Amino acid sequence: MCRTSQRHSTSAMVTSCFPICVIALAVCVLSVGALDTFIAAVYEHNVILPNRTETPVSQEDALLLMNKNLDVLEKAIKLAAEKGAQIIVTPEDGIYGWVFSRETIYPYLEDIPDPQVNWIPCTEPNRFGRAPVQKRLSCLARENSIFVVANMGDKKECDSSDSNCPPDGRYQYNTDVVFDSEGKLVARYHKYNLFKPEVQYNFPKVPPHVTFDTPFGKFGIFTCFDILFYDPAVVLVDKFQVDSILFPTAWMNTLPLLSAVPFHSSWARGMGVNVLAANLHNTSSHMTGSGIYAPEAVKVYYYDMETESGQLLLAKLKSRPRISPNYAAVIDWSAYAKSAKPFTSDQPNFPGIVFFDEFTFTELTKDVGNYTVCQKDLCCHLGYKMSEKRTDEVYVLGAFDGLHTFDGEYYFQICTLLKCQTTDLKTCGTPIASAFTKFQAFSLSGTFTTRYVFPQVVLSGTQLASEQHYEVLSDGRLESRSDVPLPILVMALCGRVYDKDPPLSGQGGYS
Repeated sequence: MCRTSQRHSTSAMVTSCFPICVIALAVCVLSVGALDTFIAAVYEHNVILPNRTETPVSQEDALLLMNKNLDVLEKAIKLAAEKGAQIIVTPEDGIYGWVFSRETIYPYLEDIPDPQVNWIPCTEPNRFGRAPVQKRLSCLARENSIFVVANMGDKKECDSSDSNCPPDGRYQYNTDVVFDSEGKLVARYHKYNLFKPEVQYNFPKVPPHVTFDTPFGKFGIFTCFDILFYDPAVVLVDKFQVDSILFPTAWMNTLPLLSAVPFHSSWARGMGVNVLAANLHNTSSHMTGSGIYAPEAVKVYYYDMETESGQLLLAKLKSRPRISPNYAAVIDWSAYAKSAKPFTSDQPNFPGIVFFDEFTFTELTKDVGNYTVCQKDLCCHLGYKMSEKRTDEVYVLGAFDGLHTFDGEYYFQICTLLKCQTTDLKTCGTPIASAFTKFQAFSLSGTFTTRYVFPQVVLSGTQLASEQHYEVLSDGRLESRSDVPLPILVMALCGRVYDKDPPLSGQGGYS
C-alpha cells in the first residue's frame, strides 16, 4: 500500500460546483446522429460509510444511508448529463461501503431481476418487490437521458434442493447494474472474482459475460478484482469483441506496479479497448484513481491523496476504436528481446520483494548503460541514459516470472525499472512516490511467453507519462520517443500468463 501527497489530472479544466469539481477533456456536445464518438463520464465518489457494520440495521436505516450516497451521485449524474455525457460510471461499493458480514449486508440488498424482463423501475417500481434503489437509479437515468452504471447488492433465495445453497438460504452478489437513457434495466453483472475480504458475497457458478449494445458502441462490464483475470475480463474483449469496458472499482493503490491509474490505463492499451474506470475516494484506505482510457491514449484521469472530495471526469471517446485508422497494430511482445544478445554486467544480481513477490534485481550503477536480468523463462533487457546519476537515488532493473499468491493467485511475468525507496538495496520494491533522477532515453523489453502485456510509465508523484514521451514498438520494445528528461518512478511491462493460473472458481465466497 502507499500514500502520496499529490493531486493531479491530465489535460484538465477544473470547474467548481458544490463539493464536486469537473474535469473535462476536449468535451463537446455531439450533434444528433454523430455516433462515431460519445461523451463518457466517471465519478470518483467519497462514499458515506455506515457508523457500524458489526450488527445488522433495519431496512429503513440502510435505505437512509444509501439515499445519502445517492444524493451525491444524483448531483454528479445531473452535471454529467448537462455536460453532454451519454453514459456515467460510478464506483463499486459506492452506495453503502464495503466492510460487512453476510448478515450485516443483507438489509442493503435488493432482488435484481434478469434484464430480459424488460423493466423500467422508475415507472413500475413494485413489479419485482421492494426496489427503492433500483427505482431511484432508473429515474435518474430516465430524467437525465443518460446511461447510469452503479454497483449494489443482489439477493437470490435458494433451498436444500440446491446443493450449493449457502447455510443462510440465499445467494448474495456484488452486482453492477446499467440503466439506459429511458431508465430501462439493460445489464446486470454478478462479480465473479471476489477479493478475499468480500466474505459477504457469493460468486456465480460460471463466469458471466455481460454485454449490451448502444448507438455508440458495444459495452462489456466487470468489477474491480476481475481485471486481473482472464474470465470474464479478457473474454469480453477477445471473444465478445466489446468496444468499451465499464469498470466500477474500489481499488486500494499498491505501488509500484498495481496502482489504479497506471494499471487500468495500461490494461486499456494492452487490450485495445476503451475503459471507463470509476474508483472510490477514501484516502485512509489508499483508494483513489479514476480515469477514462482509450487504446491509443489516456483521455483523462484523477489521483488525489490530499483531499476528501469527489471528482467528476468527462472525455470524448471513439465509439468503435477497432475500426479507427490509427488503431494499434498487433504487438509481438517477445520479438526484439528473443533476438537480442543479453547484456553482460559485473554487477551481481540480488533478490527483492515487490508486493510479496520475489524479483531478481540488478542495480543501475552508471548514468548510461545496458543491462539484462533474468528469472526462469523471462529475460528483461534495458538500455537507458540518465541526465545525471544522482548519489542519493538508486534504480534497479527487475524481473519476475511466477505465481503471485497474496490475496489472490495469478501468474505474472514482469520486466520493470524502478526507483528504490532509499540507497539501501534492501528497500528496492518498497512503495515510494517521488523521484528526481531524470531519464533522457530508455528501451525496455522482455522474452514474454504471453501476448497479454500491459505497459506503464509512471513519473514522480504517481503521474502518468504522456504518450508523447514513449511508445511501444511492434517488436515489443517500450521506448522513449522524445529527449525530454522524465523523472521516472517506475516503468514496467506487466505480462499476465493466464494459462498458468490455478483453475478458475471465483476467488472467494460460496459457489
